[in-house]
Amino acid sequence: MVELKRSSSGQSKFRSINSIILKFPHFKEGLKEIKDVFEQFDEDSNGTIDRDELKKCVKKLHFHVKDEEVNDLFDSCDVDDKEGIQFNEFIVLLCLLYLLIDSSSSSDNTSKILSPELEATFNTIVEAFLFLDKNGDGKLHKKDVLKALNDECPCEKSPSHVTRTRFREMDWNRSGKVSFRQFLFAFLDWVGIDTDDENHTTKRETKCNNNLT
Repeated sequence: MVELKRSSSGQSKFRSINSIILKFPHFKEGLKEIKDVFEQFDEDSNGTIDRDELKKCVKKLHFHVKDEEVNDLFDSCDVDDKEGIQFNEFIVLLCLLYLLIDSSSSSDNTSKILSPELEATFNTIVEAFLFLDKNGDGKLHKKDVLKALNDECPCEKSPSHVTRTRFREMDWNRSGKVSFRQFLFAFLDWVGIDTDDENHTTKRETKCNNNLT
């Protein structure tokens, strides 16, 4: 889905890590409206969206997808396996859903709820991923990310342990490769999207490790 964005829009508009960081306030502002959508469909106000609530949400937002696709997205984004999508997880799910629908190139599938500002924010986040995806295979590779983090100003390189930490925050299973979903979860942490769960990153890593065993 992300690579379809690359083919339709050409190369990433970003030219440096700093140009992405400078956009952080824009990203945060652009994602604010999702909070209202989340609260609207969290019918029991327990801070999570369950499967039934998510299906109602998808239908209300006029995303034309199959139930099994909704269930797959739910399972992919429910990182703590509590059968409930929290706010940060909902942002990731909504972005993935937007890309899924947008990649179908069908006007009938276009959501009537997502604002142009939110769609532009999602597109810009994809641009940030594409900037780091140097070889265009849809994965972020450790050596490319570490190089990008230090190439902005050689005289002011981040300490090596800092750049390695940033990559570890994305690379949950320590494979040396990062998917767009993994990138998006870490990216929201960097931007500073509010969440009630301070241990979210640890839970993501735990789920990933459990899936490997």
